[in-house]
Order: sequence, then C-alpha cells, then structure tokens
Amino acid sequence: MASNPGILSDWPWKHVGSFKYLILAPWAVHSIYSFLFKEESKRDLSNFFILPLLLWRMLHNQIWISISRYQNAKGNNLVVDRSLQFEQVDREQSWDDQIILSGIILYLVNTTMPGASHLPIWRTDGVILAILLHAGPVEFLYYWLHRALHHHYLYSRYHSHHHSSIITEPITSVIHPFSELIIYYMLFSITIMTLILTGTASSASIVGYVTYVDFMNNMGHCNFEFIPKWLFSLFPPLKFLMYTPSFHSLHHTQFRTNYCLFMPLYDYIYGTMDKSSDTLYEISLKKKEKVPHVVHLTHLTTLDSIYHLRLGLSSLASSPHTSKWYMWLMWPLTLLSMMLTWIYGHTFVVERNQFNMLTLQTWVIPKYSVQYFLRSHENSINDLIEQAILEAENKCVKVLSLGLLNQGEELNGYGGVYVKRNPQLKIKVVDGSSLASAIVLNSIPKGTTQVLLRGKITKVACAIAVDLCKQGIQVATLQQDEYMKLSQSMEMSSENSLILSKSYSQKIWLVGDGLTEEEQLKVPKGTLFIPYSQFPPKKFRKDCLYHSTPAMLIPTSLENVHSCENWLPRRVMSAWRIAGIVHALEGWNEHECGYTMSNMEKVWQASLQHGFQPLMFSNGSKY
Repeated sequence: MASNPGILSDWPWKHVGSFKYLILAPWAVHSIYSFLFKEESKRDLSNFFILPLLLWRMLHNQIWISISRYQNAKGNNLVVDRSLQFEQVDREQSWDDQIILSGIILYLVNTTMPGASHLPIWRTDGVILAILLHAGPVEFLYYWLHRALHHHYLYSRYHSHHHSSIITEPITSVIHPFSELIIYYMLFSITIMTLILTGTASSASIVGYVTYVDFMNNMGHCNFEFIPKWLFSLFPPLKFLMYTPSFHSLHHTQFRTNYCLFMPLYDYIYGTMDKSSDTLYEISLKKKEKVPHVVHLTHLTTLDSIYHLRLGLSSLASSPHTSKWYMWLMWPLTLLSMMLTWIYGHTFVVERNQFNMLTLQTWVIPKYSVQYFLRSHENSINDLIEQAILEAENKCVKVLSLGLLNQGEELNGYGGVYVKRNPQLKIKVVDGSSLASAIVLNSIPKGTTQVLLRGKITKVACAIAVDLCKQGIQVATLQQDEYMKLSQSMEMSSENSLILSKSYSQKIWLVGDGLTEEEQLKVPKGTLFIPYSQFPPKKFRKDCLYHSTPAMLIPTSLENVHSCENWLPRRVMSAWRIAGIVHALEGWNEHECGYTMSNMEKVWQASLQHGFQPLMFSNGSKY
C-alpha cells in the first residue's frame, strides 16, 4: 500500500479472493445466452466480444510476464539488474483487478449507453479518431495528472504504492490504488466514449485501443530493452511518439523525470526528460547474457507444474506447489503447454540468482516426472541431460548440479554415465547426495537408538544407513530386498545394527519413494517421517509429523529469490541445489556423481559456514 493510504485505496473485492471473478458472471452468462439463443437480428456481437476481450487481456499480460521473467533469468538487455523480492510479488498479485473493473465498465456502457451496442466490426474513421484522441488530450492530460500525483500529498496517499516497485515487471504497470486507477480509466474513456458519441466506434477500434494500452503499459515496465536502434534512425520523430522500457525505467529510479504515458513528446516540451535516457537505452541494448557459475538442472513434475515455474503464474510460483481445484479449468492450456515443451525439446532457463559473486541459474529439462519412469523416454532424457552438461561446459560453467529425477540409478547411474562418456569435462557434475544424506542425519532427534528405513534404496539411503550403523543406531527394514541391498553396503562390524523387522512400532521413519498408505496407517501416533528422497510422501496421518524433503534455509544475501522450489517453503532450497552452490564456493575440483560421494561432514559444515541453515519446526527444533 501507499505510505499513507488515502480514501478508496482498497479495491472493493479485496477480501473475496478468487471469488472476485463471480462479479462478472451474470453479465458473461447473459451475453453468451443472448448470442446463442436470441434471434439473429437481436444478437449483439460487440457485447459477446467483451468476455473474449477480457480473456485476451489476461493472456496478453501473462505473455509479457513470462517473457520478462525469462529475460531476467538470462540477464541480457536488462535495464535495472537488481533483485526482486517476495514482497513485490505479493503486492502485485492483484494485477487482474483492473481487468475485472474494465469488464464491469464495458458491460455497463454496452447495455446502458445509446450507440454502444451492435457495433460494426470496423470503421476507418473511428480508428483514425482514436489515434488522434489518444495522442492529443489523453497523453496531455495524463502527463499533468502524473506530475500532480508526484506532489507529496497525493504521492504519499496514492502513487507511492505504484513506485514501491523500483525494479519493475510488466504487471507493475497496473498496480495502483482503486481510486487512482478509476482516474486513469476516466482518461482512457475519453477515446472510447468519444467514438461512441460520434457514432464512429467499432469492435476493432475498441479492442485495438485496449490492446494498445496494455501493450505499451507492459512494454514500459518489462525491464528489458528490445526496441531496435534502427527503428529510430529510420523514423527520427518516433522518439517523440513512443517511449522505450529504459525511458520509463528512469521514472521509477529517478522519480522526477520521464512523466509521459507512452509518448515522450510532453517530456520534451516541458523539460522533464531525463538527460540519461538515450545513454541508458544504448547501454541496455548492448548488455550480454549473464554467464552462470553454477547451473541447477531440474525438470517439470506434474502436468500443471509449468504454472508453478518462475516463468508461469506468479501467484503460484511464489507459493509451495500444491494442487488447486481450479487448475482443471485450465486443462486445454495445460495440454497445449505440454505439447509445446515436447515439440521445443530443449532445456530452457527459468531463474537466475546471485550469491557471493556467483551467478546461479536454474535450467529445466522439458520432461515430466511420469516420463522418467517410462523406458521409451530414457534415451531422449539422457540426451537432453548430456546436451545440457555440454552446453554448460561450452559456457565455462563451473558446477552443474543434478536435481529431482535427473540423477537416478537406473536412468544414468546417478549421473556418472555423463562423466564416463565425456572424461575431458572441466565442469564438475554434482548429484548432491552427500549433503542430502547429511541433512537427514542431522534431522534425526538426539538420543535416537532405532530408526526404520522404508522406501526405494538409493545412494542416499545407503549412505544414511551406513553412517547410522557406525554410530550404533539400529536400522530396521520391513522388506527383504531392501535389507539385502543395504547389507551389501555395510562393513562387517556394522552389520549387526541392520535388522529385518516385522514391527511397525519404531517412532522414527526414514522414508523414500514407495512408502504406502497402508504402512503409514500402521505406525503409532506421533511417528516422525523424515524423507530422504527428492519427492515428499503423501501425508495420510494428521497425528504424525512429516519433515521436509532434504533442504535448508538460504542466506539473506542470496538474491533474486522470489519463487518457491517445487513444494518447499519460501527461501528454502533443496539439498541437491545447495550442493552445487557450495561445491563452487569451496572450489572443490572433483565430481560428486556416479557411486562416489563427498565427505558428508565436510559438505555439511561448509554449507553452514556459507550461511545455509537447517529448517526449524514451529516448536524450535531442527529438521
């Protein structure tokens, strides 16, 4: 909010959450019903187009958000290269409020104002008039309104809310108090209402004008420069008629310059153009893509996980991944995105962070978890992973960490296959197994004498079991095959601490993939489940405790973190991701993949020294 919120700052539907969309339901239902069932002569195509226009605005804005965040992840052509925070993401989650408001206004005008219904598809005179009206009164009045909003009285009560975002994203453009946005809509209505009153309005002119405003708003706040220099050389007067992202960015960093809406003409006329506008424009165009020191390689999980990526829906990406009931409504878009990822078939960048002089990036393999369990996809997945490693090698990346299912035993021998195929690699491949094991070991309560290990026996599971047995802590298993695999990893002196049990009485369970609902229901009340796998178990017991998958709280100095890693809480990273960062910080010159592991205690202590901290329960105990 503004530093000293004025009247009508809050939106009327602030407290109803996602139910705010129901405000438009009566109009939308009536519009569709009328178009489908009324006589052809009474059907109003312009009224029917309002709902598709609103949906188009949502999609248009989301496209800009995704492109802007992709550019931020790559780092090229950025205007302001600073860190985004969760506070800004939370503040800007209500960017769709203005679309709902525009829907209310359009439906009301269409149904109550003479000449606003049954519009033709196209009128040339209306399009020309719209251009002149915007360039004239709308731009002129906005310029002076904007300057007034920077007076300390109005700024502290209203406009400071918008300027809370120094590093802008496309949706920053529409983050305003309710009353301020009403004034903006009154300005934009000069164009639309004049077209209606003069009888020159058409569906094309209204849709085109709304799209133009959205496009320019998003462009001005996208924080990356892409307008080619030759465009201004070809038509020099264009610099008075169209601003650039760098031009408006200066308004958010300097505050007292570059007040224009979309056309810098009035800044030139009234002497408020920032003198560094041209310089910043040229510098931004020349900025190269950031070369990372560390790459974390992950993949898509569920079909709707693409929305939870940083490039997806910001409201979902900024919260731990959970299933939402309304996601099934988006299944056509989900199916389309799945097909596009398969067709694209190449690793893509989703996030960039900065930590202690290291540039970190997260790359995503365009494959879903279910595909990792299909033998028909093994070769294509391995090819994608190997291509990503070689691409990182060519970019002189220091460390690549393998996340989620990218480092399975059956798939690629915990990543060792790629090192064997490419012995000349300078990049270090890290599977994070030592840190994951250390986190689990340090999550076990002090004084524990017996644990039960249940789940798929992996490299991490073996390392945990071996360490516990050396400490004299009894490790029980329920299944013969799990017992046999673990016993093969044991030294003779530790074998007595490994037992095959038929009892479910143990209160500490170390669990991996394969834990069943039936097994959870048999455990005693208060049992503690500590996952050692990358995927959390499904929770069937409310009277038991479930730890996070191996992860740690990140230091405050790790920048540009404003999305959650899968199901983990905010500012928490998985062990597999942290391991790559620590490996690079320490300058360790060996791979940690295949069947080799780094010293667990060394990796654990190094992680703590670099500011990563164990997670805490609400009661203060570590986990």
